[in-house]
Amino acid sequence: METFLSVCQHMSFTAASEELHITQPAVSQHIRFLEKHYGCPLFLRDGKRISLTPAGQVLLDTMNSLQNDHKTLMRRMQEAGSEQKTLTFGVTLTIGEYAILPALASYLKSHPDTNIYVRYGNTHTLVDLLHQGEIDFALVEGYVPSEDLGTLVDRVEPYLPVCAKGHVFQKPVSTLRDLLGERLLIREPGSGTRDILEKYLSLFNLSIDDFSHYAEVESIHSIVGLLQRDCGITFLYEAAVHELLEQGLVEVIPISDFQMHHEFTFLWDKNSCFAPEYQEICRQLHSRAKLDAFSPQ
Repeated sequence: METFLSVCQHMSFTAASEELHITQPAVSQHIRFLEKHYGCPLFLRDGKRISLTPAGQVLLDTMNSLQNDHKTLMRRMQEAGSEQKTLTFGVTLTIGEYAILPALASYLKSHPDTNIYVRYGNTHTLVDLLHQGEIDFALVEGYVPSEDLGTLVDRVEPYLPVCAKGHVFQKPVSTLRDLLGERLLIREPGSGTRDILEKYLSLFNLSIDDFSHYAEVESIHSIVGLLQRDCGITFLYEAAVHELLEQGLVEVIPISDFQMHHEFTFLWDKNSCFAPEYQEICRQLHSRAKLDAFSPQ
């Protein structure tokens, strides 16, 4: 099985033999043994190039899940006999700074013996961490289609064009194009909030460069701070500016051709033997977030 995983990683029998310090015929023998054992081919061979068969992909996904479960199992065994439990999950930046905190606080208060590790990253990074078994689950912006991931939509969040209260525009504003004369406050390339805006702009044959000026900032907090100080306009999830909107410090820009909502989605490895547990934790966090949303402030 170790040979199979090495071949999958390199898609090369030769590279696998070098990594494992065995001969190439031995690698071939191991793969033939597995194919005979499971009664189906695992690789398609086209000259020197190989690729996984559908059955090979099933085996790879399952073995990766088993490897990841082994890491969790070792941690659980080390924790056995103590009252402590460790939970590791990932969040994207906006969710981590603004959306998850009420639900996480409620969860911590009801699970005082649980140690929590929160990892930050963009959606693709967090999906990779899931596949590597480095985190138990993730809460991300949107949904990455994958047959090996379980999902639970946490909320559908408005994505808004916003400015400081009383901001003076370069020209009367009624459409997206009317904002091109403004300074745009924007996250760095690869961030979720920027990707969403870039895709929406492309529908109008526009890009970030079409704005007269912009400020690229790698922090949602800093963007919100600059927004408050009337240093430009920006596009953010409502969660990031909810309190400022209620306080009247910022306002939604009234343009007719910008209506966006985006999903915040829990993800976990559905092939994991711990999947039911991860799903239940995600469900609890989701329920606590809903209760917080309807609780009196």
